[in-house]
Amino acid sequence: MSANSTASWRRLIALCRKESYEIIRDPSSIVIAFVLPILLLLIFGYGVNLDSSAIRVGLLVEDGGAEGARFAATLAATPNLEMHAATSRSQLDDWLMTGAVRGFVILPPDFTARLARPDTTAPVQVVTDGAEPNTANFVSAYVQGAWQSWAQQRALDHGLDAQPLVDVIPRYWFNSAAVSRHFIVPGSIAVIMTIIGALLTSLVIAREWERGTMETLLSTPTTRAEFLLSKILPYYVLGIVSMLLCLAVAVLLLDVPFRGSLGLLLLYTTLFLGSALGLGLLLSTLTRDQFNAAQAALNAAFLPATILSGFIYEINGMPAPIRAVTYLIPARYFVEALQTLFQAGFVRGILLKDLLFLAVSAAFFLGLTALYTRRRLD
Repeated sequence: MSANSTASWRRLIALCRKESYEIIRDPSSIVIAFVLPILLLLIFGYGVNLDSSAIRVGLLVEDGGAEGARFAATLAATPNLEMHAATSRSQLDDWLMTGAVRGFVILPPDFTARLARPDTTAPVQVVTDGAEPNTANFVSAYVQGAWQSWAQQRALDHGLDAQPLVDVIPRYWFNSAAVSRHFIVPGSIAVIMTIIGALLTSLVIAREWERGTMETLLSTPTTRAEFLLSKILPYYVLGIVSMLLCLAVAVLLLDVPFRGSLGLLLLYTTLFLGSALGLGLLLSTLTRDQFNAAQAALNAAFLPATILSGFIYEINGMPAPIRAVTYLIPARYFVEALQTLFQAGFVRGILLKDLLFLAVSAAFFLGLTALYTRRRLD
């Protein structure tokens, strides 16, 4: 090894040691790297729940016959409905207006009498709160399911054929328990990696300019490559440690299964951190101001990772122009890769596509950062 190579390695190690000391001495970096991931995972794991649970529904039985009582009992036995008996229609209106219930069911006074007549329908009124369309659809579907169960049992009681024409047996692949936490937590890890990568590194070069230490660095024989590597490597190690911490919390504390390999997880994390670190350093280089760099990082990295990655909002449900923009967001492919590794393991068609895009994205942002980094004061 030549003397120049030895000196270059010594400078790089010294610069990395300097940056590591700054990370250790900065409480905010420690909080963002180690405390914030655990806090966010707990919030997303326990606070965000897309699973359908028992929905509060009001019930008014104006019919005094046996059929009305049986259907009311069927509704009460439905596990997804929490029925609350009312004494009047005005009480149901008040409950719905105040949010005490998400809908209500009314059995009219002639419900049993209509069922006793041949070729006559017996209407049941179902009113739902349209302010929350998803919940309204759940209420309608659950009441219809209870009606079908009651109708089949009533037909059997009368000696009629109650066999359904189609017998549907649902089966869920990869997430057999259909637990929303199993895909929310991997997506939240991608957001956490975005925060660590883009937000922290968006401050490092701007901090050198604000503290006046950039002039000292430029007066040394440090090359541009050594300078950038010294800013990337410590935060890369920080990101990998944070990913391992997130994996441990997700599997051991939140009970989210991980079916992929640790090597693939670290590979995709490395590529994504390349994009996030490169973007953060690029913004820090261009702005030279910590506040502006942090704001730019939030708008350019954190918000797209949260909104346009498919983590929360379904991409296929977005308008076509917005859906086209999502193809340029690295977090979209990282979220997809993490959800695949956690829930399904190795799926070649998905993971190879994500690997290719993340590699191109990392090279793009790191290349731009190297292009705009200058060894001069202007």
